[in-house]
Amino acid sequence: MQFIDTHAHLYTEAFDEDRDEMIQRALDAGVGHFFLPAIDSSYTPAMKALKEAYPDRMSLMAGLHPTHVGQEFEQELKWVESELRTGSYSAVGEIGIDLYWDQSLLKEQTVAFRRQIGLAKEFGLPIVIHCRDAFDEIFEVLESEKEDRLFGIFHCFTGTEAQARHAISLNMKLGIGGVVTFKNGRIDTFLERIPLGHIVLETDAPYLAPVPYRGKRNESSYIRCVSRRLAEIYQTSEAEIAAITSANAKEVFGG
Repeated sequence: MQFIDTHAHLYTEAFDEDRDEMIQRALDAGVGHFFLPAIDSSYTPAMKALKEAYPDRMSLMAGLHPTHVGQEFEQELKWVESELRTGSYSAVGEIGIDLYWDQSLLKEQTVAFRRQIGLAKEFGLPIVIHCRDAFDEIFEVLESEKEDRLFGIFHCFTGTEAQARHAISLNMKLGIGGVVTFKNGRIDTFLERIPLGHIVLETDAPYLAPVPYRGKRNESSYIRCVSRRLAEIYQTSEAEIAAITSANAKEVFGG
C-alpha cells in the first residue's frame, strides 16, 4: 500500500527535534509522497531545504495562508507570484478565508484568495483551500471564479453533505484527515454517500492529530488512522482506500 499525504507542514518548528525520524516513520507506514502547503514567505527556506533533502518525496506549494493576511499583504502576493514563476511548485496553497480568529480582515483575505486563484489559473495549477467559519464566503468566490481551469482540494473538509457536494461540483476534491476519527467530527455521518473518487488523504501535521493521538502533535504516519477509519466507513480495505485516494491525488497534482 502506498499513501500520499496531500497536506503536511513538515518544515515547521514542531519537527525541528526529530524531522528525519518522523519522516522515516511515515515512509515505514507506507506514505510515499508528501505535499507541503505554504504559510508565508518566512517559511520558504525551510520548505526548500526539506525538498532538497528528500527531492523525490516532497512537493511544494506556494501561497499565503489566510491567517497570515495582514494590511500589508501585497508584498506576500508578489512573493507567491515570483515563486510560481520558477516552475518549482505543484499547487497554490494553502489559500482561502478564515473567520475563526479574526473577522476584521475579511476584505483583505477575500482579495488575497481571489488573486491567488488567478495565479493558479495562470500557471495551470490546482488550489488548496483553507476554510474556517467561512463556507459561504469561500463558495461565493469559487462560484464567481469557476471554470475548467479552477480545480483543487478543499483541505480539512469539515462541512455538511450539501457543502461537500457543492465543493465537488466546483472541481474540488475533499481533503480528509484526523477529523473523520473524532466523535464530534460529523463528516463520518455522510461520507459513505460521497464516492471515494472525490476524496484525498491528508494529515495537516503537526495539527489535528487523529484518534488515538488527538491533542498531541500530528505526523504523517498517522495517516493510517485516517485510512483505517475510511475503510470502516466505506466497508472496504485499506489497500483500496490507498489506491483510490492516491490516484485522486495524482489526478489533482499531476504525476
